[in-house]
Amino acid sequence: MNRRVALFVAIVAAVLVALTLSNIRYSPWTNTVARTVDQRGPLSDAERANIELFERVSPSVVQVAARSAGANPLDEDEEQGAGGSSGTGFVWDNNGHVVTNNHVVQNGNEVAVRFASGEVAQAEVIGVAPNYDLAVLRIKNARQLPPPVALGSSSDLKVGQLAFAIGNPFGLDQSLTSGIISALKRRLPTSSGREIANVIQTDTAINPGNSGGPLLDSAGRLIGVNTAIISPSGSSAGIGFAVPADIVNRVVPELIRNGRVPTPGIGIVAASEAVATRLGIEGVIVVRTAPGGPAERAGIRGVNINSGAIGDVIVQADGKPVHRLSDLTDQLEQVGAGKSVRVGVKRGSETRDVNVDIVDIARGQ
Repeated sequence: MNRRVALFVAIVAAVLVALTLSNIRYSPWTNTVARTVDQRGPLSDAERANIELFERVSPSVVQVAARSAGANPLDEDEEQGAGGSSGTGFVWDNNGHVVTNNHVVQNGNEVAVRFASGEVAQAEVIGVAPNYDLAVLRIKNARQLPPPVALGSSSDLKVGQLAFAIGNPFGLDQSLTSGIISALKRRLPTSSGREIANVIQTDTAINPGNSGGPLLDSAGRLIGVNTAIISPSGSSAGIGFAVPADIVNRVVPELIRNGRVPTPGIGIVAASEAVATRLGIEGVIVVRTAPGGPAERAGIRGVNINSGAIGDVIVQADGKPVHRLSDLTDQLEQVGAGKSVRVGVKRGSETRDVNVDIVDIARGQ
């Protein structure tokens, strides 16, 4: 009886071993044949549009590297490094002009650009506008320039519409990010002490190295120049800013012609916005006027030094309301130096209109 049981157990064991070996032989992890690739359907309309936009615009986007004389050429810090900086730029016209941010090149004596093709060309800075954080470069020795980025308008933008950025975040060239326009009419302080008005806010990922690159609409047109982010970590937190295309289109031709942009003003020193808020005053409080300047000639008065009484408050310019200093400077920039502007001035309870000449305050009265 025991022999029969032992024989039965041996037979069962042999069968189990055979089945196990068979399973191992045909198990997935021992299969050496490549799997069949599943065919996907056609790309969606949105995917095709994104691909087409990138392939059309990216050749016109360049990496900009600026280095101060004597700096270590191996310094790879993005944006503002110890000996240089790097960012993004884009081809503006067929004459070899490239637009980028002023803060990308402001400390550099030597500037080079790298095209999407890999070609590197030397460039020279021909004009800077710190008030707008814009700069224009001229390519010296490129063999063949890609086409200029198509120009759009920032005046008709809507919050919620798509936005795309092409640039070199952290030195990773030819990167495409997308998002939406999350706000309009922001104010952005610059290193010159003035504010850029009507700045575009976007949640499109913008990181160090993106500065100076194009912000595009869904048609691939330039709607802004990426310039800054708000981020506790220094990386994208979904709040990026771009100088609007309408300002770029006004400033860049001036930089190409003259190398600088006038700083329009009327010769006043204004109280800070915080002071106006504490006093419950809406408008620009004139602290004092420049002696012999346009405002003084127009009869505008500042604060009475002896009594401390408020003099004139500018509440309107060129028919548009002035709530803060950036409203006034924006209107002056739109009218331009060498012309005059009609200014609404409130003194006490009375408001009157006066014509004031606009001058280039960077060159004096």
